[in-house]
Amino acid sequence: MKASDIKKGNVVEHNGKVWQIRDIDRSSPTGRGGNVTFRFTLYSVPGAQKLDLSLRAEDDLKETELTRRAVTYSYMDGDNFVFMDAEDYTQYLLGRDAVGESAGYITDGLEGCYMQLIDDQPVALQLPGTVTLEVVDTAPELKGATATKRPKPAKLNTGIEIQVPEYVTTGEKILVSTLTGEFSGRA
Repeated sequence: MKASDIKKGNVVEHNGKVWQIRDIDRSSPTGRGGNVTFRFTLYSVPGAQKLDLSLRAEDDLKETELTRRAVTYSYMDGDNFVFMDAEDYTQYLLGRDAVGESAGYITDGLEGCYMQLIDDQPVALQLPGTVTLEVVDTAPELKGATATKRPKPAKLNTGIEIQVPEYVTTGEKILVSTLTGEFSGRA
């Protein structure tokens, strides 16, 4: 597949590894006879390691077939996260390394996830945009505090800590963005 035909989300092979295209920057040089270059931001599948790659329009990248299956998180099996296919109930195991930082957003029965498979082998997990987590520990709201909305740290039921608005209390369920790791509202 030519570099000029590659779209965001495509999965390609480069240097013996599998990468997903996250961003594409096209630059046309000034002057005559210049070549158009494409700057790709790639993330390794699995592992989410970042790579910047520049190619000319006619350079080739080998596309890899990636299957996405809707899955629900079931349970932990040792160091593996076990997900169940929403359609045919196949179980997919994904190790802690492959899940990476996403582990902080995974709760019992989490739906809206996608398992990414290459040759029927699970390689990466795609989370929903936001997840509902519970605040297990945060400082109480200060009575009579000024009207400034200062954020405060809150520990969540999955073990991660994020900044939340002052009015959020322990025991409350909140929405957290899986892209930015930030508070995005009450659940």
